[in-house]
Amino acid sequence: MNLFEHQPEIIENILPYDGITSYYGKVFSEEEATHYLNKLSSEIEWKKDEAVIFGKVIETKRKVAWYGDEPFRYTYSGRTKTALPWNKTLLEIKEKIEILSGETFNSCLLNLYHDGSEGMAYHSDGEKDLKKNGAISSVSFGAERKFNFKHKSTKELVSLILENGSLLMMKDCTQKFWLHSLPTTNKIVKPRISLTFRTIELRNDPKI
Repeated sequence: MNLFEHQPEIIENILPYDGITSYYGKVFSEEEATHYLNKLSSEIEWKKDEAVIFGKVIETKRKVAWYGDEPFRYTYSGRTKTALPWNKTLLEIKEKIEILSGETFNSCLLNLYHDGSEGMAYHSDGEKDLKKNGAISSVSFGAERKFNFKHKSTKELVSLILENGSLLMMKDCTQKFWLHSLPTTNKIVKPRISLTFRTIELRNDPKI
């Protein structure tokens, strides 16, 4: 598979201020995107996500998986996950994303949304385990979905459609100043898989 068969048209920054978020558009062809959607659907060790809300553990319909260079521990929504080792498919995708973005990543959080009824509320990826102001590259396979940004102070909104086979990269102080969400919709009946490539920083903490 030719890593450079599909050349992206990059929007250098979709945010008006306080951060850098680049949209590369479709970096995988329709054929490649369908191939990876099918491979990831069957190969990944998917599990229902969990969150602690008012002291209770809640399971989501959405499924997730966490992979990395090492068995990194990653805590969000009050729950801790341990990274599984990369498989061949993930490494293929990771290689292309690193070449396109000029960044390197040591981990990936995957989300499987079965249809438009499953989404993600506004949040920022500012967990202490992540590299501060580090790049987070999000790859989308499957159904096209709307993606929103909302400034934490001004409440200004920025929206775009994440296309099948596309790449979105958030970096600099984006997570500090902006929230992002994947709104639900009853118009989408097909699945979407997102891969968010990240960098975990190991600290001098015996629990890590």
